[in-house]
Amino acid sequence: KVLIDVPHSDLAEELGQSQTKIQALQDTLQQVLDRREEERQSRQVLELYLQALKNEDAILSKVAESETVPREEMDVVDTGTSSRGSSAKTALSDRILAALKEKPAPELCLDSWDLELVSKEDTQALASALRWDTQKAEALQQACHQELSKRLQQVQALHSLRSTSKGKKTLP
Repeated sequence: KVLIDVPHSDLAEELGQSQTKIQALQDTLQQVLDRREEERQSRQVLELYLQALKNEDAILSKVAESETVPREEMDVVDTGTSSRGSSAKTALSDRILAALKEKPAPELCLDSWDLELVSKEDTQALASALRWDTQKAEALQQACHQELSKRLQQVQALHSLRSTSKGKKTLP
């Protein structure tokens, strides 16, 4: 980086080479630095992609798991109370409700499927299920929605980079 930042004439004088050779050298060094940065960014994107795949696998396994749960177990959750909000309260599992109550930042602990369930839940029913006031439940839903949006942007960036990298030819 230091060699790139030095003026051509100063570096040419110091090395006893022509300015055109020094400029070519600096251009080559800049290309190497650019390639290294691209590789670093590609590794980060790949890590995000692998994480997204893991999250997708976890979601698929949870969906498959929930499909195999006997109907009686699902009814146990429904028998909480007979109030109007009880049916909305059952859209979230006990596991999700426990995470929402216990974790300081539950939006970071839940998978994308659970975040979507929480953000789409009726605010009053969520507040009732958690025994929180409506404002706190609303803030939680907003945080879940923001985290879900952030994850979606990451996946979209991954797809964009993937499509861009497919179109690129190898560097000379």
